Amino acid sequence: MVCAYVALGANLGDAAATLRRAVDAIDRLPLTRVHQSSSLYKTAPLNTDTSEVSSAPGDDYLNAVVEIETGLTAPALLDHLQQIEQQAGRERPYRNAPRTLDLDLLLYGGGRIESERLTVPHPRMWQRAFVLVPLTEVAPSLVSDLQLKAIEDQRIEKLSRPFLR
Repeated sequence: MVCAYVALGANLGDAAATLRRAVDAIDRLPLTRVHQSSSLYKTAPLNTDTSEVSSAPGDDYLNAVVEIETGLTAPALLDHLQQIEQQAGRERPYRNAPRTLDLDLLLYGGGRIESERLTVPHPRMWQRAFVLVPLTEVAPSLVSDLQLKAIEDQRIEKLSRPFLR
């Protein structure tokens, strides 16, 4: 069994309900259990061209991070996460497009994976408040004060205590 962390995000439809259903679906995956979840956070959408925080029109995202224990390989876990996204109506018309559900495998044990399909640790996680702040809540030893300082200018609002589990 491996400890892994998954980021969840949504900004279309009933995002909070979608995130709850996604956590339940992750918990039902073979050889996988959700151990804990962060609080729910509201964050600004990323600019679709530059990946910078945007003030352009667009619904805010709801985000969270879950810690799981899994016996699945990282590629098999990714396959299952993408199936959950598709079941939620995920489309990928362009980079950073609004979405019904986004599930990102952030960390998989202490491993490093670099393939065409999967990079772990997630290559942009250290640049994103919507990942680091909830990750700090479930695994404070994984995020440094310096990393948090680097993203402190990104708008993020805590909406609830851990609500997903």
